[in-house]
Amino acid sequence: FLLQFLFSPFAGVFADRYDRRYVMIASDLLRGLTVLGFLLVREPSQIWLFYLLTVVQFMLSALFIPARTAVLANVVRPEELVTANALDSLTWSTMLAVGAMLGGVATAVFGVNTAFVLDALTFALSAWLIAQVALPKTIKAKRQKGWKRGWIEMAGGWHYLRGEPIMLGLALVKAGGSLVWGAINVLEVNYAEMIYPTILTVGNNVVGGDGTVTLTIIYTLSGLGTGLGPLFVRRWLGDTIPRLLAGITLGFVLLAIGLLGLGLAPTLTVFAVFTVVRTVGTGVLWVFSASLLQMVVPDVVRGRVFAFEFALLTLTQSISIYWAGFAQDTLGWTVPSVTLSMFVLGVFVLGAWLPFYLRIRTRPLLKITPPL
Repeated sequence: FLLQFLFSPFAGVFADRYDRRYVMIASDLLRGLTVLGFLLVREPSQIWLFYLLTVVQFMLSALFIPARTAVLANVVRPEELVTANALDSLTWSTMLAVGAMLGGVATAVFGVNTAFVLDALTFALSAWLIAQVALPKTIKAKRQKGWKRGWIEMAGGWHYLRGEPIMLGLALVKAGGSLVWGAINVLEVNYAEMIYPTILTVGNNVVGGDGTVTLTIIYTLSGLGTGLGPLFVRRWLGDTIPRLLAGITLGFVLLAIGLLGLGLAPTLTVFAVFTVVRTVGTGVLWVFSASLLQMVVPDVVRGRVFAFEFALLTLTQSISIYWAGFAQDTLGWTVPSVTLSMFVLGVFVLGAWLPFYLRIRTRPLLKITPPL
């Protein structure tokens, strides 16, 4: 995560300097080759190579994500951005669950090496699909000459955000949200294994008991909440800029309420209900903030803005995950206690957002192309 955070600003420069389609294709192909590199790890003494390849793969993902997020505004109409981002969130959640399942099956049936080869082929498929997309020509950032050009172009993104505090605030929405929801990635496993282990009887076989069934339920509901929630909220609120800002406020509220419910849930059923509430809030924050930035940030600097957003998101999520482990392992807090601490943090984040929202909700957000 730390290297992703450090590399993301440079990834934003690539997304603004070059054709974003080629950036994504290169990232996919290089990630596919990186995954094939895992085939070289054959004994414990080569664990260093495993970690090195993992770091490279994460860094290449940091190259892909800002380019993909920035390019979405080039291929769909403004009124379709919320729907497009919601579908992106839904497919990501679905593929995460399906991919994990298929990866486990492939590893169990064919072995780990076959699973790595299949994983590499999925990156090749992604690159091929991206190559079929025709993108309109856009204005690219001016390339600076000399070895300092990358630093100058990266600084251009920072200068833009510093000069546009509203855009900076919008770019911090996901970072604020991930500071709150990041810990749940750790806590959900503990809830499934320690508090709500579900046991199913299928014929003469007993399934579950180790948290697997409960985790499946949680991940399924999370996928539905993050994917479908933004679509329903968009249908209710609309997709004008003032409505999207109101939706972000609602997202922070739902996130906090969901965490409170998770921390106090007496049964798995109640936990499941508040999982939906929490993930609807998470999905709305993710989709609406991305859609707003795609609407109002000039294309010439959009890649660097989304790279900044991704870098901060990575950092705050890492802090949140670290806190979840530290609170349990070092301080001895229970899982519900840690969850309630995230609820308190969520209230503070909401409190930080509200004055900003009330100040900008009636201001026009215009695309002003910066001199980069």
